[in-house]
Order: sequence, then structure tokens, then C-alpha cells
Amino acid sequence: MSIYNFSAKTIDGVEKSLADYKGKVLLIVNTASKCGFTPQLKALQSLYEKYRDQGFEILGFPCNQFMNQDPGSNEDIKSFCEMNYGVSFQMFEKIDVNGKHAHPLYQYLTSEKSGFLTQKIKWNFTKFLINKEGKVIRRYAPQTKPEELQEDITSLLKE
Repeated sequence: MSIYNFSAKTIDGVEKSLADYKGKVLLIVNTASKCGFTPQLKALQSLYEKYRDQGFEILGFPCNQFMNQDPGSNEDIKSFCEMNYGVSFQMFEKIDVNGKHAHPLYQYLTSEKSGFLTQKIKWNFTKFLINKEGKVIRRYAPQTKPEELQEDITSLLKE
């Protein structure tokens, strides 16, 4: 089992197999437009621009499960991310990351790497680093700044 067994709808409503990302290092992040961590979108975009030509991709999954911090439509979210943070990495449709309606990808991610004291996603901008074989390597807390992941990312890119 790997993340390549899953698919998700892009923010434009197109079903996309995660197998399309085979051979790439991935960072999967649950995002929100009205969160204290929202400025991380700028840092995530910088990471993406720095490493995308080396085989790095970021997959953003908007989520409204934490204090209603992403209430807009997929169109609203896409526009917000592009206009305010220049986001050009792949964004997906808004999903649930916890509970009985959690997207199967997030059920898998949280079963592979638990957080502190719990498997559940505690907040927006929880990050999962995936290696080129589709295995979950590490989980990062929301407060972990994207630039702090560079060493782990470059290490996986060299493998």
C-alpha cells in the first residue's frame, strides 16, 4: 500500500490519480484560507519553486474542519491562494481530514504517521513528506515552518 493507491479531485473538479506522482518527492498539506498559519502558503510556494525541477511536488488539500477557517467554495479557495500567495502547486477540492467522512488518503496518511498522542489531524497545515516510492516518511506539526523541511526534502530528492 502507498499513496499511489488513492486519487482525489483537483480544485477544478478533475479526478487525479496520485500514481501520476510516482518517482517524485511529495509534501501533502491540509490548508485553510483564514488560519493563523495561512501565510505558510507563501513559504510552501517558495519551496515548490526551489525544488520542483528536481522532482518535488506539493499537494494542497483545503479543509474546513478547524473553526470554519476555509468556508469558501473551491473556486474561492483557488482564487484566494493564487491572488494572495501566488500558489501554483496542485490544489485539490476541499475535503475532511478527520472523522467518518475523512478522505481515504487522509485515513491512510494518519494511519501511517501518528501525531503527538493521536492519529487525528489536530489543525490546518499538518504536513506529510512522501518519498519517491509513495511511502509516508514524516509528519510535521502545523507550526513547523515549510523552510524547516528543506533538509528532509533534499535528502529524499538525492535518493
